[in-house]
Amino acid sequence: VQLQASGGGLVQAGGSLRLSCAASGRTFRGHTVGWFRQAPGKEREFVTTIKWNSGHTYIADSVKGRFTISKDNAKNTVYLQMNSLKPEDTAVYYCVASTTVIQSAIMSPTAYGSWGQGTQVTVSS
Repeated sequence: VQLQASGGGLVQAGGSLRLSCAASGRTFRGHTVGWFRQAPGKEREFVTTIKWNSGHTYIADSVKGRFTISKDNAKNTVYLQMNSLKPEDTAVYYCVASTTVIQSAIMSPTAYGSWGQGTQVTVSS
């Protein structure tokens, strides 16, 4: 599946942004879809994912209570609502998808075969 991410930008600390990840070529049915991020000089970090069929979500402790992942079946799109943003949330955010992720590997970037192009999120202090 091809992924198109959008919605990044510059926001002040405490602000909000919503990222979108749209699928093309096929639907998200049967996929685990989510987001990783990578800050300068750091490794890619798991943020959150959602199992399309069940709606079950997984989320990193670092963003729990501030970020929410959701999906729109009709639009074949996954959203990442980011609230109470902090400067440490600054990173390139990547949409990911896979049909073969097992639960023990849900936070591993190598478990996802489809990656979007990345969208920059910058949070100023």
